[in-house]
Amino acid sequence: MDQQQFLQQLYPHLGGYANVGRWQARGGELYITVKDRSMVDLESIRSVPGVAGAQLGRSRLCITVSTLYQEELHMAKKENYDELAKKIIGLVGGEENISNVTHCATRLRFNLKDESKADTDAIKGTPGVLGVASANGQYQVIIGPEVTQVYEKLTAKLGDMGAPAAPAEEKKGSVVSRLIDTITGIFTPILPPLTAAGMLKAVLAVLVAFKLVSSDSSTYQVVNFMADATFYFLPILLANSAAKKLGCNPYLAMMLGGILIHPNFVSMVSASQESGVAVTIFGLPIYNATYSSSVIPILLGVLLMSKVEPVATRISPKAVRFFTAPLLTMFVVGIATLCVLGPIGYIISNILASAINGLSTIAPWLAPTIIGALLPFLVMTGTHHALTPIGINNRMTIGFDTIIYPGQLASNIAQGAAALAVSFKTKNTELKELTSSTGITAVCGITEPVLYGVTMKIRTNMIAAMAGGGVGGFFMGLVNTKNYSGGSPGLLTLPSYIGLDAPMSNFYFACAGAAIAFVVGFAVSYILYKDPEKENS
Repeated sequence: MDQQQFLQQLYPHLGGYANVGRWQARGGELYITVKDRSMVDLESIRSVPGVAGAQLGRSRLCITVSTLYQEELHMAKKENYDELAKKIIGLVGGEENISNVTHCATRLRFNLKDESKADTDAIKGTPGVLGVASANGQYQVIIGPEVTQVYEKLTAKLGDMGAPAAPAEEKKGSVVSRLIDTITGIFTPILPPLTAAGMLKAVLAVLVAFKLVSSDSSTYQVVNFMADATFYFLPILLANSAAKKLGCNPYLAMMLGGILIHPNFVSMVSASQESGVAVTIFGLPIYNATYSSSVIPILLGVLLMSKVEPVATRISPKAVRFFTAPLLTMFVVGIATLCVLGPIGYIISNILASAINGLSTIAPWLAPTIIGALLPFLVMTGTHHALTPIGINNRMTIGFDTIIYPGQLASNIAQGAAALAVSFKTKNTELKELTSSTGITAVCGITEPVLYGVTMKIRTNMIAAMAGGGVGGFFMGLVNTKNYSGGSPGLLTLPSYIGLDAPMSNFYFACAGAAIAFVVGFAVSYILYKDPEKENS
């Protein structure tokens, strides 16, 4: 029995299907919004098989599901993920139309060979799909927080269908759109370890701030290196996702990342800096730079590998290709990266960081204000992930980010606050439940559910989100608020503004900026929003 079948049993006791508004399953409880509570027969509901208890509030019914039925419904939900994945594959044009698919926190991101074959209207009308967006060469199906489960079922089906899809034809679109698509495809897969590392850093900062852990203790050192592992080995993580996006061997790419951060290489660079004697390979000098926690050098290296590997494969005799192709690839790409591309990437990273630092000195409020105000539109098109490498590069080079994360924090908080204001003001029980649940999710850092469910549909909410995000971003930029460890921008990651050697005032500024964004977003939304019934009366 699935959730819909379970609800079918309940409808006669709820006053019929027409009396039911929204419903939502949370853990072992089922919440149902009813339009007329007098039509609900509680005693009859309690006698329905699978119901362990029922309580009725003013307009919301809470049904506790028995343990046996919880397991049954959970299994049915897994089957629903399977069915949803199957439907999506068919509606985007079938397996043969899919070149690549990844996912972020809430979306399935497809690279389709022919987007005209995708039935967008049918996908939007599919239960379990929140919306569809198409931008920068990606066809994005918005699922929400359960995207991981759907992605697992989807990739399993694509794998079961036979060999991987053939490489995509030459991508269409502008250079900018293709660049954004590539950046998004590279950085989206590594968001989970980046988030985990950021949250570990945030927890550690809280423990130290409240003197629960000493910075001299082994506990501090262990948790610290656990968090640092993601950042230190970032070139290897990026190598894997970049290789998959650019179409070369991910394991050879990871080997290249390992070369850049190998302890012996780091030691040789340190010795060279002290002695003044250059490190060379076949007489070619190697620039004295270390690449742990770097972003751009490994991306340039993998880009070269995507061009060299096919040539190495093509010129290698078939009899020994297994040995010679990877040998030639790593020999050429390894030396080129150490001698040329790595140094270029290192210099670009420093120039970018210096430019952003300069902007923060001249007009620190500008970028956070723009990002805070316009982020909903970037999320709408899926291009917000193009900002991620800038924030990461800032933290890896200068130790903190004052532009990307503060602006995103203000925007997310403001958008959630705008939705919560509607939940307080509206008389529509369905809208009240939708805005309250998605609003809470947004202030915690995930905005796609509220964006597609509320903000895009209610014009005043978009105005409120832009106002709150802009004002909050302006404040945090003005006081030069620094983010030290990243994470999904929201209330839960506010501790990421606590620096281990920085004054607590930075954290207080972040909290104040979030509060300003919330108050402005909430106030503007509450003042401007009117229920449609009121507007028509």
